[in-house]
Amino acid sequence: MLLVNRVLGNRLDEDFADPLHHLEHHGEVEWLLLPAAELARRRFRAVTSRGAEVAVALPRDEPLTDGAVLLFEPHRAIVVKVDAERWLRLTPRDLATALELGYHVGNLHWRVRFAAGSIEVALEGPQESYVARLVSLGLDSRIEMAPRPADEAPC
Repeated sequence: MLLVNRVLGNRLDEDFADPLHHLEHHGEVEWLLLPAAELARRRFRAVTSRGAEVAVALPRDEPLTDGAVLLFEPHRAIVVKVDAERWLRLTPRDLATALELGYHVGNLHWRVRFAAGSIEVALEGPQESYVARLVSLGLDSRIEMAPRPADEAPC
């Protein structure tokens, strides 16, 4: 198992861009595919695209980002690739519902961002689980729910 305790840089950095491009052409880059929610963690285990086990243990001040270079050797590199985040847009039909929705979303500790008149909830599991929770709270009939289109930029 490979222990990673620091980020070497980003694949777009001047020092890495060309050498990584060369390694990619020779099939020597392994990808560590992570969900976006995983980036906040500092200690975890994962498996690369080639099946190599990696134990990540980063200091608190070291950010993990899409394109982070975790290993760079003459004939091998490991680079982080982040899965696109999925968001569910919740649009309340009135002010009272908006307040209640905000209250419940906060209590559920859902990660959110705000769009014009809506709350967007990061889907860190099946969308059906989020919808079921909203149904159990009696909010489903008072809000409109729609996945945010992938090509639409967040506010």
